[in-house]
Formats: sequence, structure tokens, C-alpha cells
Amino acid sequence: MTRVDFYFNAPGKLEVLTKLVVKATSAGKCVLIYTQDAAQARQVDQFLWSARVLSFIPHLPCQHAKAADTPVLIGADPDRIASPDVLINLDAAVPECFSRFERVLEIVTEEAGELELSRQHYRLFKQKGYALETHDLKGRT
Repeated sequence: MTRVDFYFNAPGKLEVLTKLVVKATSAGKCVLIYTQDAAQARQVDQFLWSARVLSFIPHLPCQHAKAADTPVLIGADPDRIASPDVLINLDAAVPECFSRFERVLEIVTEEAGELELSRQHYRLFKQKGYALETHDLKGRT
């Protein structure tokens, strides 16, 4: 069954996303960064290109011809990922495809709108009986 992790009090969504992507890909996992928002997808793409991490993060948009050969995809097409290992949800809604993945990660900053949205997501996953883990990032760098 899918495990769902909530990362609360994130100091910056993209910074936390990058760390989670590096951790997952280092473990040999494929990652779908789920967003239906084209502007957000471009922002994530640009951030991953410029992020100061120890290694390059190979990534492509879901619609790219070589998507199936890339460990990190950005977009809303779960059928393009080679292996449904990790879904990082950046969308306002819980994607219908979430249960295909081993893990779902939700990153939550301290913004009021995000907090309420994350509570709704948490309740939905809990009602459906999914294993939930929470990680408080307050004060972590």
C-alpha cells in the first residue's frame, strides 16, 4: 500500500523538493513531480537546473520524447514514468493516480492557504486508510 509523507514547516518548497528528489534518486527511485500548472512546472525545471546540490538531477517534462528514460519527470502524466516509485504532489488536489506509487510526498510551507490544503489532503488519505508519516522541518536547514 502507498505510504504518504507530509513535510511540514518547509522553509522553502523548492529547496525541500530538491533534497527529497536527490534522496529518492540516490536510492534508485523514479520520481514524478506532479503539477498540472505549466508555470509551476517551468519554475521547478529551472530550479532543478540551478539548484546547488552535489550532483546533477536528470529531469524532463512528462511530454518529452525521452521521458521514459529519465528518473525525474515534471508534470501530470503518471503513465510516462518508468517506475511509479515516488510522487511529489505540488498540485492543489490529490492526484487520482497517487495509489499507483510506493510513496507520496506532500511539502507544506507555513502559508495559511497551504496549511488548510494540506489538512484536507491529510484527512483524505487518512479516511482511505493510507499509512501516514509527518516530518516537522521547523528549524532544520
